[in-house]
Amino acid sequence: MRWKFGRGEPRRADYAVLDAVRPGTQTGGAAALASGEPCAVWIGHATWAFRLGGQLVVVDPIWSRAIGGAVRRLVEPGVPLAEMPPIDVVLVTHDHRDHMDLPTLRKLPDTATYIVPLGNGARLGKPNVVELDWWQSHTLGALTITLVPARHWSMRMPWNRNDTLWGGYVVRGPEGAAYHSGDTAWGEHFAEIGQRLGPIDWAMLPIGAYAPRWFMEPQHMDPDEAARGFEALGARNLLAMHWGTFKLPDEAVGEPPERLRAWWQARGLPPERLWICDVGEARPLRSA
Repeated sequence: MRWKFGRGEPRRADYAVLDAVRPGTQTGGAAALASGEPCAVWIGHATWAFRLGGQLVVVDPIWSRAIGGAVRRLVEPGVPLAEMPPIDVVLVTHDHRDHMDLPTLRKLPDTATYIVPLGNGARLGKPNVVELDWWQSHTLGALTITLVPARHWSMRMPWNRNDTLWGGYVVRGPEGAAYHSGDTAWGEHFAEIGQRLGPIDWAMLPIGAYAPRWFMEPQHMDPDEAARGFEALGARNLLAMHWGTFKLPDEAVGEPPERLRAWWQARGLPPERLWICDVGEARPLRSA
């Protein structure tokens, strides 16, 4: 209530310009995923589709036009759902509606294997569901999928706060390891994940939904903290997500990538290791 109806934080002088920034949609993502080659495509928000070990993995799928029918998309999904190749594995990080989108999940194939944190399986209504606790792993062909901790929370309804688990995933295949953090605040879990499951080649980290900080800091990282998480992981590439798709928090839509690029450049890090992708953009996954 204080966030929504209280006095807002001061905004930057260029807020209106940054809030008009929208990532354009690239073509080619569907073809890249269908090629069978290891690659990653940002569908938008926290939704990634990537191919490792010959399998197509989708994380936190939301193809709906709006979250819960209320918050509408700013851009179309990077690959239309009808153009997606057959999906082998679906990972859901937690039960919040912008990550566990039941209308989308109902449209995904029953033939896929669905992996969720403890307590979330029954919600999906799918035949092939695996529930994991933190640090538990499940093997599918050449892939080893491990649920890892995140500093967040769960709640589908006001009466079931934290009744189910939340987390992120490390997916290791022959080509390397991809990490998707889900929603998370900054925490020491990044270093532990890197130590226990590294090396991490591709770290998909949220850079948006961080303002106002007094409210968001315990649950969402800002761009600087996402970069710190990348460093703590010891990851090779940072794949930015959770920005530009829905207007959820108070920061300008275009502010997160601007801040992350500034942080990166100030430290002289190789620009090719920072992936601020366009929706629908395909990047090859090569571990070296």
